[in-house]
Amino acid sequence: MPQWTVSSDKPLSEFSTKRALAHIKTISRQPHYTGSENHTKVANYLRYELIKLGLETQFQDGYTLTDWGNLTKSKNIIARIKGSQQGKALLLLSHYDSAPHSASHGASDDASGVATILESVRAFLHHKKTHKNDIIILFTDAEELGLNGASLFVTQHKWAKEIGLALNFEARGTSGPSYMLMETNEGNAGMVKNFAAANPTFPVSNSLMYSIYKMLPNDTDLTVFREQGNIQGFNFAFIDDHYNYHTAQDDMEHLNINSLAHQGSYLMPLLNYFSNADLNTTQSVEDYVYFSIPFSFISYPFSWVIPMLIIAFVLFIFFIFLGIAKRILSVQKMLQGFIPFLGALISAGVLTFFGWKIVLQIYPQYSDLLNGFTYNGHSYIAAFVLLSIAVCFAFYHFFYPNKISANDFVAPIFIWLLINMAIAFSLEGAGFLIIPVYFGTFMFGFYILTQKYIPVLNLILAVPTLLIIAPFIQMFPIGLGLKILFGSAILTALCFGLLLPTLGNFVQKGSWSILFLVASIGFFIKADADSNYEKGKAKSNSLVYLYNADTNKAQWITYDKNLDVWTKKYLGQNPGLLEGLEDIPLFSKYNSQFTFAAAAPLKNIAQPTIDFLTDSIAENQRYLKIRISPNRKVNRYDIFANEKMQLYNIKANGVSHLEQKSKIFKREGKKLLSYYVVDNEPLVLEFNISTATVFNMQLLESSFDLMENPLFTMEQRADWMMPTPFVLNDAVAIKKTIKPTPVAIQSPSVIAEPKVYRKKPIPVETVIDTTK
Repeated sequence: MPQWTVSSDKPLSEFSTKRALAHIKTISRQPHYTGSENHTKVANYLRYELIKLGLETQFQDGYTLTDWGNLTKSKNIIARIKGSQQGKALLLLSHYDSAPHSASHGASDDASGVATILESVRAFLHHKKTHKNDIIILFTDAEELGLNGASLFVTQHKWAKEIGLALNFEARGTSGPSYMLMETNEGNAGMVKNFAAANPTFPVSNSLMYSIYKMLPNDTDLTVFREQGNIQGFNFAFIDDHYNYHTAQDDMEHLNINSLAHQGSYLMPLLNYFSNADLNTTQSVEDYVYFSIPFSFISYPFSWVIPMLIIAFVLFIFFIFLGIAKRILSVQKMLQGFIPFLGALISAGVLTFFGWKIVLQIYPQYSDLLNGFTYNGHSYIAAFVLLSIAVCFAFYHFFYPNKISANDFVAPIFIWLLINMAIAFSLEGAGFLIIPVYFGTFMFGFYILTQKYIPVLNLILAVPTLLIIAPFIQMFPIGLGLKILFGSAILTALCFGLLLPTLGNFVQKGSWSILFLVASIGFFIKADADSNYEKGKAKSNSLVYLYNADTNKAQWITYDKNLDVWTKKYLGQNPGLLEGLEDIPLFSKYNSQFTFAAAAPLKNIAQPTIDFLTDSIAENQRYLKIRISPNRKVNRYDIFANEKMQLYNIKANGVSHLEQKSKIFKREGKKLLSYYVVDNEPLVLEFNISTATVFNMQLLESSFDLMENPLFTMEQRADWMMPTPFVLNDAVAIKKTIKPTPVAIQSPSVIAEPKVYRKKPIPVETVIDTTK
């Protein structure tokens, strides 16, 4: 990664991290989720900054209902830099909304991406060089809600059809290197070749991440471009310190400046290259294996994976037969070599798997952080990795107290070849893992050929293992959570096996085992010392005031498993288990459910008005048009319907579901949609149901103002607390059954029209504002 210092500021012709930070400071001054007052201020600021650069800038407004089941009115900010030739355009993409519910300032996610683009475009324009391709700048809205702004642009803006490649800048944490991930519908070969030709200074990526990413459900703006517009591109994101993601700690103080500098180190060379490249060359049906090592980016076709595996097997078998012929190897001793290696491998994995479960029992507060990575998570990575190394030394000390022989190196190479065989047929993107095995085989072969042990040569041949495999030991739990620590332990033992010609020849292996055990205990002690909460490393907690309009009762409810002094002030010392919310199951990224509830005082909260504008029957179909209007400032409507209700031709505020392929509205469970309200505009639902279907729908209306609502006197959180992310939080909610008006049902074949509107019908067409 680039290392930024105050003295390393850049001239106007280059990307300046300091100037980018000035944008982030302005954008992330306050939370600015879609629909908030600060959100509008940020949108106006970004438009003004683009105009300052001399660019014609426009807003794009409109409703979308995405495959997340989320409806909102997005406001995208768009500008364009004309190129000298007619061809495909390059898109620079980031979202400017922050996460709702959790008071997130969005400094990393995604003010950092917006600032990277603003500063890079400024430096690019400063050169005043002619370039071939048009460059479109798009700051999308409502990414955090359901990729709505991206969906609006791809499906409704004419420029979307002109884009040949997209560069998307994101963050899923507040520090660490920025990883490059590709979004492709077919092969990646064209993307890989062009990325290598652009020659960014600090590339960090590999095709294992690419292969895994393609198998997982993706959720960035770029996914919408690929799926809806057949537009592929590159994602860039830093993911370390994941515990700050979507929280109040996503602010300027927690943003790692080197991570921001790393984003800029990508965009400047890519912008210079792709603004002049033939963007059609990024399309391909072939896939490439690729990986990065410091200052290098290496790639080759997937078609090489199996031949490389076969050659490695042939070399390995040749050296084994040669070793047996030269009486250096024996079958019995080679088989005995599997005992310490497999013993260390299995023991390290099992110890870490159950060890982490024991840690969670000792420190139940770790479950407060939903993303699965604790503030002291790096200490636990170090502790369990050091423990795994201690286990490896212990096994080899027990079986081989002195030096190992070439027989003992057969087992690790053979196991690694089996792993690569599985990779070749199921996860080709990890095909580069065969390269360290080649170097291990060369170590083995050199000894068979010469019977000489040269420590320096073995150290040199161990470098690929340290550069290519070892980084995954830390990367896996950072990317996938500490629950995957056992994978890091297993990978540590596998790396130990490839380094066996060096490590196995340590004479005092027992002493080394004790040394690494002591170091491991040291990190466990450090993790314990850092296990408490403090300012900047806050405990998350949640509270919702829920009024049931059907029963005229109110409750305090929470998602928390471990109540603290703040939540107990409202829920009491012994709150009851939550009941009666089965009919309104709210979505949560980590499948969080409400845990505790307690009676709350009744407050005079204005309830929404539900109007059945049309309720008519024709040809065994009942057509309904329902308007739900807020009578207070609200932020979200969640609509639920009984699973037995089959809905047809559904529209919400005039738009259909983007993924709706048939007249039947497909959904999972009771949730129909979530509407994130902008400008307090009502929700208008239109759909058909069978006349034989019993109408059964519920509404949950929420405002995100519990802490400021004048009806409540709320105690502010301590500085070591923060709102829980990813869930409905700090909200005043009203639960209400949506009941039809019986007299509104019309006779067959008659389409009823609404007789009274409390407000004028809302416009749902896309609005493009091109005024400067």
